[in-house]
Amino acid sequence: MSAVPARARRLPLVLRNRSFGKVWAGQLLTQAAIRMFQVGAVWWIVGLAGGAHRGLASGVFLMVSTVPAVAFAPVVARVVARHDHRTVLAVAAAVAGAVAVTAAALAALGALPVAAAYLVALVLAGCQAVFDPCLTTSVPELVEDCDIESATGCELATQSVAGLVGGLLGPLVVEAGRLAELTAASGLAYLLAAGLIVSARFARTGVIRQVPDGSVPGRRTLRQVLAGRPFVRRVLVCFASANFFTTAIYVVMPLYTRTELHAAGSTVALLEAALGAGALVGSFTGGRLPGPPVAVASVCLAVVAAALALPGVFAWHATAFVTMTVVGWCVGVIGVRFIALFQRLLPADDKPGFFAVMQAMLGATFPVSSLVFGALGDHLTARTLCLIQGAGVVPVAAALWWLGGRHEAVEQPTPTAPTSVPAKEPS
Repeated sequence: MSAVPARARRLPLVLRNRSFGKVWAGQLLTQAAIRMFQVGAVWWIVGLAGGAHRGLASGVFLMVSTVPAVAFAPVVARVVARHDHRTVLAVAAAVAGAVAVTAAALAALGALPVAAAYLVALVLAGCQAVFDPCLTTSVPELVEDCDIESATGCELATQSVAGLVGGLLGPLVVEAGRLAELTAASGLAYLLAAGLIVSARFARTGVIRQVPDGSVPGRRTLRQVLAGRPFVRRVLVCFASANFFTTAIYVVMPLYTRTELHAAGSTVALLEAALGAGALVGSFTGGRLPGPPVAVASVCLAVVAAALALPGVFAWHATAFVTMTVVGWCVGVIGVRFIALFQRLLPADDKPGFFAVMQAMLGATFPVSSLVFGALGDHLTARTLCLIQGAGVVPVAAALWWLGGRHEAVEQPTPTAPTSVPAKEPS
């Protein structure tokens, strides 16, 4: 092997694979855009527009932001399986951008009604519900098999960076009274992402051949995808259960900041940044931790339980910051270990359906969690909600540990077909 390829091999994946780098940048922009809008809008509701029922109002907003990923999972699976992935990604980003820019123009002409903010959140979430599983499914089309772990780490790290940037900017912009500018920035980020994705080269279309009657030969239903994978199915159930308590942090922390810390939007921004920074570090370090994925995940969930309960005991700025950092790191570690495992475990034709189901199962508890903890926030203290979160994760961590003990031999990965390995990037 020559010295030039060896040096190129040591470069980060996003630099030595130009197409993956463009898609990675597009993902960064879309994730930052929706995170910035969601966090900023939640603080806008809690601090300015929510009134006496700000807890319930913010919970309903987050519920609206997660419903599409759950409700449209079968439709998303069919769209991703039957259409060119580059087109699906670009269209989803373009539609979200157009809606956000339109809403920003309306907000600049006058105050944006709360109902309109809910509608924008619903559309952006719908586009993201298509974008995310399609991008995950597209990873083998953009990178070689030996780079799947690196690509998965980049994909999850992108979400962490986007969460850090979006979570930091959202409350600060809203605190300055610039909701229109916040929405416009989100829209422009989506439109730029669409342009980057259109210019990327995918190794294959990813479209599954259809017969004249419109059916897809050999394609299994979503139920069939999971029916033969009891281990995967039980892991997803455990993660969905944990998500009910962990994702409530997006409702609890703004309430905690306002009622317990008596702080402003800048504190919310710092806490969101801590969550994103922790997840970023976890995404890059998760693959280096020893042990099988289930054992690592169960230990991480136990740590999450302790971290979530900490602010309920000590109402200090430092404890809230530690909680967000630790929870973010654990989520990053769990994500990179299991997404990489699923990429190798599942056959290519099952991935569109599986990743749509995975997103739906993990997101199904978020609307309920947002609504429940938002309503409880109008009646219980934020410190009590923190204790409830921590206590709820404990049995899930125990169940996952037990599951790992019963499944010491994880289902064997499905060999990658030679046709699924993309051609190398042209120099």
